[in-house]
Amino acid sequence: MTRSVDILAERLEGRVPKLAIVLGSGLGGLVDELENAVRVPYSQLPEFPESGVTGHSGDVVAGNLGGRQVIILSGRIHYYEQGHPAAMRPILETLTGLGVTSLILTNSAGSLRKTIPPGSVMLITDHINFSGTNPLFGEPSDARFVGLTEAYDRSMSAALTKAAKAERIALKGGVYMWFSGPSFETPAEIRMARTMGADAVGMSTVPEVILARFFGMRVAACSVITNFAAGMTGAELSHGETKEMAPMGGAKLARILKRAIGDLA
Repeated sequence: MTRSVDILAERLEGRVPKLAIVLGSGLGGLVDELENAVRVPYSQLPEFPESGVTGHSGDVVAGNLGGRQVIILSGRIHYYEQGHPAAMRPILETLTGLGVTSLILTNSAGSLRKTIPPGSVMLITDHINFSGTNPLFGEPSDARFVGLTEAYDRSMSAALTKAAKAERIALKGGVYMWFSGPSFETPAEIRMARTMGADAVGMSTVPEVILARFFGMRVAACSVITNFAAGMTGAELSHGETKEMAPMGGAKLARILKRAIGDLA
């Protein structure tokens, strides 16, 4: 058990959440929805790396959402920050030590489909790892051979789909392709991604899915679409655009999560 587990267990004061949510760029507003919240900065947790990306505050926040105890990770660490694909491993290992069994991952992504425009939310149904790396490189045990045929839990995805329908929010399913970043993709790379079956592209989430499955967690994931991918509009991409557009789709995703929370056990 890590020191971070001990510190968080003490700060949670008896809370035993089984569900955790990782928030992507510009999605931190969901933290404000928590009741009776306890906030612990990553800087106070020995094993936690600190995010250097604007839009990621770097806090563990525990509280009640829709009548259920949850832990929200407000900010993630990306592969491109340190060249370390397992950067999120200490965080997910800590969640496992606290008893978390289900994980919802969110991110901001670029759409490859005109039918999934900026401001919408996409349910990730599968992914393509195009980064050339894996967070389980160097893992010595045979547990490294993680099966990903059912990487995204069907019952959790169904609960999110049901909640979106109840909220009258379009939630299309799609395949997310992980590029390493931090530079955005080229138009040629986007044409390739579309040919390979991707519906959205981004720079996160996939290593967390792999690690979460390694630790035995159930996983669901959603992308907030902030832009059309390179070459689709002729405009240049920027992180500023991501931060500006993410709250629009983030508000929709927050409604979906609050509605679905009771069915995500």
